Amino acid sequence: MGIFFNSKNKKELALVFDIGSSSVGGAVFEIEKNGIPKIILSIREPIILENKIDIDQFLSLALKSLESVAKRISTMGVGKLKNISCVLSSPWYASQTRIIKLEKNTPFVFTSKLADSLIEKEMSLFTEENLAKFAEDNNKTRLIEFKNMKTTLNGYVTSNPLNKKIKKLEMTIFISMSIDRILKKMEETILQHFHTEQIKFSSFAMASFTVARDIFVHKEDFLLVDIAGEVTDISMVKKDVLVNSISYPLGYNFIVRKLAENLNCDLNEAKSLISLYKNGHAEENVEKKLEPVVSKLKIEWLSKFQESLTNLSDDISVPATIFITVDQDLTDFFSKIIKSDQFNRYTLTEPEFQIIFLDVNILNGITSFKEDTDRDPFMIIESIYLNRFIC
Repeated sequence: MGIFFNSKNKKELALVFDIGSSSVGGAVFEIEKNGIPKIILSIREPIILENKIDIDQFLSLALKSLESVAKRISTMGVGKLKNISCVLSSPWYASQTRIIKLEKNTPFVFTSKLADSLIEKEMSLFTEENLAKFAEDNNKTRLIEFKNMKTTLNGYVTSNPLNKKIKKLEMTIFISMSIDRILKKMEETILQHFHTEQIKFSSFAMASFTVARDIFVHKEDFLLVDIAGEVTDISMVKKDVLVNSISYPLGYNFIVRKLAENLNCDLNEAKSLISLYKNGHAEENVEKKLEPVVSKLKIEWLSKFQESLTNLSDDISVPATIFITVDQDLTDFFSKIIKSDQFNRYTLTEPEFQIIFLDVNILNGITSFKEDTDRDPFMIIESIYLNRFIC
């Protein structure tokens, strides 16, 4: 039927799936060479919340949500797709920033062949180091992303390093990988509804870093905090380079589970109670019962944040600017936590630290939308990031 696409519309289309720990999203956008993609369709399906996490069951539930999103989009007649991508959030990938160094007493020429050999060696080392994490399940891994973020020749940063005679080389690269078995299941799920030669994978860490850096060009140093359902990810950026990342298994679902445990209720009831609490609609007696429990959980989340920052910084000063991504309906809830006095002590920054939520208000103007299309900040970030590489 082609309700979004017809023969008169010559715009090329791309599809991106956002696969997180609490939901799966999907968006179709028109590819624009001017850098401002137009999102014509955006939907999201939650991943069913369970009392305890079993990795196989968790994967099964995530794939069910992915299947639902793919099926819904495929039945909407969006037209021919030029590109299909998946952007993964924790815990579906592992990543690391690595520094390659080479120094010789006599000058040598930095060629593409030398660069390739150095990068290949580093990627092999990264794969070997991470294989140990999955060895118990005999899992193969797949490299999904490689970015050369900075090249320094004889101490000077350059964007055109090839064929220069030097004595000292330093390359800062970002690599991400995932379990091949998981990626294949995701591909199989999507290919049930779409035909494509290749599905490209990338990480939300790199997508959010790139978009935040490009929007706030005057910010060389900052933290990226992604608060998801099961995991909170923290990435540190110094001099426009994503230097390190760390995760801890406390997201919004941690608060839901702990509240259910403390109040002896099921997860759905706990979610409803938190929703009433954060929106200020809880009755006075309910709020009195919730307040001490939620306050304790907030402090536990902040304590883990502090511990993670300490491990992440490794004696490096922590940037005072913090960009945060979180589900739109949870922005106010975590905003109150983050702007509390406790958080101010946990950030290890100067008192004037700046918190910026990468929400639809901040992202307004760098993406356009078809009428009545949901404004999903994650889909906006990923569409902008992918658009620049597809063009």
